[in-house]
Amino acid sequence: MIKLGVNIDHVATIRQAREGRFPDPVLAAVAAERGGADGITAHLREDRRHVQERDIRLLLQMVQTKVNLEMSTAQEMLDLACELRPADCCLVPEKRKELTTEGGLNVIDHQERIQAAVRQLSRADIRVSLFVDPDLEQIQAAAEVKTPIVELHTGRYAAARNGQQLKKEWDKLWQAAALAQELGLIVHAGHGLDFHNVQEIAAIPGIQELNIGHAIVARALFDGMENAVREMKRLMREAALSGG
Repeated sequence: MIKLGVNIDHVATIRQAREGRFPDPVLAAVAAERGGADGITAHLREDRRHVQERDIRLLLQMVQTKVNLEMSTAQEMLDLACELRPADCCLVPEKRKELTTEGGLNVIDHQERIQAAVRQLSRADIRVSLFVDPDLEQIQAAAEVKTPIVELHTGRYAAARNGQQLKKEWDKLWQAAALAQELGLIVHAGHGLDFHNVQEIAAIPGIQELNIGHAIVARALFDGMENAVREMKRLMREAALSGG
């Protein structure tokens, strides 16, 4: 059954707007689990713009499912992950001025560095995923660095504004998921997914997990975190059962 990882970064963003204590992303994670989340995702950026190290340490104590720590391949971050030992780490590209992650890792051009990062995290018994664009060459490179998981970047699909563009981006995701599975990789996906577009992605055969944050946090403002998570999971599972 397809799983849902709930990203709590945007709860931390609201908190950091006042640099105060509330809302607490750790409490949001607990509520998300009550709603049925299969895991909690948090991106600890090098500039600490939203999620803080304190949040990750508390999440690891409080979360009953699993913590998926998103981070860059900077050595500082790798060493911290090996100290904290979350269940999963997703390696992502990171730019200081971006509002959100803008694309996937360039595994082809940075293969040696990424392979070293995968090796270091794996030795600490952390399951590693690489956040990559649905590009077949990048998928091949990801397999070569021996990551067990790829997370397909769905941002361009989510940003598509007409049917032709939407189909083009969906086809790329389908083909990337198919190749990844042929190469023995576990397939996750995420970025920009919401309550209107998630089912088409959840229906792609072989995708085992979606990581979704902004749409769930936005819905939670009106319906509550538990209800927002329940509805997202319902949509995902309905689509996965019909399409997979």
